[in-house]
Amino acid sequence: MQRVIASGMFTMGPNVLEFEKRFAEYIGSDYCVMVNSGSSANLLMVAALSFSKNPSLKLKPGDEVIVPAVSWSTTYFPLQQYGLRIKFVDIDLYTLNYDLEQLESAVTDKTRLIMAVNLLGNPNDFARITRIINGRNIVLIEDNCESMGAEFEGRKTGTFGIMGSFSSFFSHHISTMEGGLIVTNDEELYHILLSLRAHGWTRNLPKFNRVCGEKSDDPFEESFRFVLPGYNVRPLELSGAIGIEQLKKLPDLISERRKNGAFFQEVMGNHADIFIQQETGRSSWFGFSLGVRPGSTLTREKLVIKLHSLGFECRPVVAGNFAKNEVVKYLNTEIFGNLNNADYIDRNGLFIGNHHYSISDAIRILATV
Repeated sequence: MQRVIASGMFTMGPNVLEFEKRFAEYIGSDYCVMVNSGSSANLLMVAALSFSKNPSLKLKPGDEVIVPAVSWSTTYFPLQQYGLRIKFVDIDLYTLNYDLEQLESAVTDKTRLIMAVNLLGNPNDFARITRIINGRNIVLIEDNCESMGAEFEGRKTGTFGIMGSFSSFFSHHISTMEGGLIVTNDEELYHILLSLRAHGWTRNLPKFNRVCGEKSDDPFEESFRFVLPGYNVRPLELSGAIGIEQLKKLPDLISERRKNGAFFQEVMGNHADIFIQQETGRSSWFGFSLGVRPGSTLTREKLVIKLHSLGFECRPVVAGNFAKNEVVKYLNTEIFGNLNNADYIDRNGLFIGNHHYSISDAIRILATV
């Protein structure tokens, strides 16, 4: 940080570029674009599809997008901001990701996009999702903001869709203070993301690009040439420099989180009153979900009081059933079937944090609730 401060270069520059390069290599993608938050990463993913010239990718207002009913607000808001119709689908009570039977039934000829959310570090079953969309004109993107480093069948999450988003917020797997990233293997989308990130101008595009074709060789002419209705969601050089150092630690950070996750499963897997998240693939264990078992005399209110008395902070499972929120009246939405599992988690679920160091003593205490 001191090195960056001494350089006098505070806005997006060579440190951000280097972090993007290294993160793409770690994830296994051709391209990476860093932005100022995971929320902005989701926004730019949706925007990029709206401005793509590829007919198999391009979204238009009114297109149907399927989303899980349990996620964070900025999974959904970019879809509304680009005029898309949001279809809520229920989750599986135990994986906390899509109920795959419901997802398959919800897909119609109107469906153009599926947003897969890997919740609390846990991958979706992408083999099944791929079979569901195989042969259909449906685009898959991933909100992977809680699941950096997670893997399914030997492949890192965030790479199964045409784009995947990540967050490097303070409480996530790595921290750049604030920050987010998007990865993709599609060159056109990469160029669109570069333009959208900084005002929709051409300045950060290569000379030959998939947005405006060929740039002039006159930097003065290209300095304020706008080609897309973009944003200013650029990251700071400080965040890029921190990201370079954090990324070096990430494999060990994930390894320690997985050790805690394994012990958590061992201790809490057969709890009389609480069920826990069922791991798919290799979770990166963002946190530990606790759900009150159906029929138990325990209530979430009692559980929260008990956890607080033992020194545990806890939160709802992300935003619970998002479809119940008042803000939905401003969104173009429908609910497929029922959201029984999302409702159950909304009333009876919570999660506590994980860490990148041993918390075995805390997990033993947790088993006493």
